[in-house]
Amino acid sequence: MRRHKVVLLSIICIMGIILFGVSPAAAVKVGIVLPLTGAEAKFGEIEKNSFVMAVEEINKKGGIKGEKLELIIEDDTGRPEVGRSVAEKLINKDKVVMLGGGYSSSCTFAVAGVAQQNRMPFLVNTGSADKITTSGWDYVFRLNPPVSEYAGAIESLLSQVIKPKTVVILHENSLFGTSGAKSFEETCQRLGFQVLLKQGYEAGGIDFKPVLIRVKQLNPDIVYMISYIMDASLLMKQAKELKLTPKMFIGGAAGFTMPEFKKNAGIASEKVISATLWHEVLRYPGAMDYYKRYVARFKSETEYHGAEAYAAAYVIADVLKRAKSYSSADIKQALSETNMMTVFGPVKFISYDKFKNQNKLPTYVVQWINGKLELVWPANLATKKFVYPVNWLTTWKY
Repeated sequence: MRRHKVVLLSIICIMGIILFGVSPAAAVKVGIVLPLTGAEAKFGEIEKNSFVMAVEEINKKGGIKGEKLELIIEDDTGRPEVGRSVAEKLINKDKVVMLGGGYSSSCTFAVAGVAQQNRMPFLVNTGSADKITTSGWDYVFRLNPPVSEYAGAIESLLSQVIKPKTVVILHENSLFGTSGAKSFEETCQRLGFQVLLKQGYEAGGIDFKPVLIRVKQLNPDIVYMISYIMDASLLMKQAKELKLTPKMFIGGAAGFTMPEFKKNAGIASEKVISATLWHEVLRYPGAMDYYKRYVARFKSETEYHGAEAYAAAYVIADVLKRAKSYSSADIKQALSETNMMTVFGPVKFISYDKFKNQNKLPTYVVQWINGKLELVWPANLATKKFVYPVNWLTTWKY
């Protein structure tokens, strides 16, 4: 009877292949944690789209050792406690071989803690708070620069061109915002710029005018802001309404580079500059091709967040192909030996200063010019010349 059942099951499988052209192929499962709902959903959307694009390409080229790469993408909703929960589900229920993703620093840090506790390799592609890779965790690797290095190109632009004397720093009160503000304050002190005010705020607010009125009274040369999309848009719209006119408005990446910033802030986005980690014109193999294919497929622009995710998928595939087995120890070893080029730039995990398993990359400066995000610094890579000084009232059409 048992032999008959085996024969019957075999016949069913063969008939399935004949009728439907499919076989029960194995897949290598990787868990990806992103914000797909909530205030950070636009970031999650651009990263999810980029992960999906990359994995489709990887699987068309043979996948991982003949098996398909399968991403199980979970929504952290932008909340650390949810991030912890979905990471535990991916590890214990879905039995993934490694984790990826990680958008907000708060959620990424929470997921990283779960990964380290479970000895599960985790490739971070966006979460940037320094302590994600300064906590001594050996199962956590980061592809993107830490937030303390975001302002590297901004620093040279300030020193060589704008030459401010006074600065105000506004930041949202998450791990990303507070750590980024602290780092930029230290940069200003080192360069001799006087920080007149460093002011935090609760993300998701709707009225920034009280703090912006105070900023106007202080009359700084530079207003440096670390914000996600909606806060970045509102800050600039309300700065325009109050006719706040410093020498320059500067964003610390995040919301200031997203296409939605231009859509939401309108004319108030024009001539604003921001730190960025990537631009499609950079001379990395496949960078412009990725950008054009993303735009053609999703009918919207992509920027550094999408490039991080797209590159991370290829790093994951490379690691899994090189790993001796899918054990955590072997995957961790393969991660530590990574040395490859991606659309986001070279990837090699090293230890330096207090950082462990950290990829080291340059940063850049972009500026919204005639409604397009242009690379303006360093000057030798620029798509457009940096616009400075800016007559804000004319730019805003007052």
